[in-house]
Amino acid sequence: MARKTVLVTGASRGIGKAIAVKFAKKGYNVIINCAHREAELLQAQKEIENYQVNCTAFLGDMGNLETCENLFHIIRKQYGTLDVLINNAGIAYIGLLQDMSSADWERILNTNLTSVFNFCKLAIPMMLSAGQGKIINISSVWGNVGASCEAAYSATKGGINALTKALAKELAPSNIQVNAVACGAIDTEMNHWMEEDELIGLVDEIPAGRLGKAEEVADLVYHLGYKNAYLTGQVIGLDGGWT
Repeated sequence: MARKTVLVTGASRGIGKAIAVKFAKKGYNVIINCAHREAELLQAQKEIENYQVNCTAFLGDMGNLETCENLFHIIRKQYGTLDVLINNAGIAYIGLLQDMSSADWERILNTNLTSVFNFCKLAIPMMLSAGQGKIINISSVWGNVGASCEAAYSATKGGINALTKALAKELAPSNIQVNAVACGAIDTEMNHWMEEDELIGLVDEIPAGRLGKAEEVADLVYHLGYKNAYLTGQVIGLDGGWT
């Protein structure tokens, strides 16, 4: 039986890397990408290859359609098909909206939302040809409720949630499922900017009494990626009861 293939964006570290490793452990061929952290990306590739699967690492800006097209040319040539797409790439901006430059707005929009459009646009024809596919978008609780001083980030995640629901309806007749995971506070480098007292205060707000783990996100994403063909169009919260 041929191995299935998964593509994970933003996979040099954190949630993306944990997801890529999870699928590798389950025998999937894995394609990983990030925009800048080449050394970390190549290290992740080595770790994934330890599970005796093929792994392709691709460095590039996924907010640029031409760059994405180059990656999909490689995918078609090396793997022939794509079974699972996981749109995880994301960056944050902490600060008042009035202080945000247009360049910062464009950068976060391209990384967090335009990249999702680019990858879905290119993956869908391959999934249509195969008669099946899974698209899983990594979102955030801020896409549901918004966060002060993270207006741009919240806007991009809200856009992902709406895109997930709309695209699921569009693709359900073609046996392609589209879901999102709205993560709460996950213990990754993205949250390491907080001071200790801020972190303690955050944890106090979470009924589970702790931050989530990247591996817990990976477990849920894998579950969505390999079965449940009737589950689609959902934004599933993973936040320890926070929201």
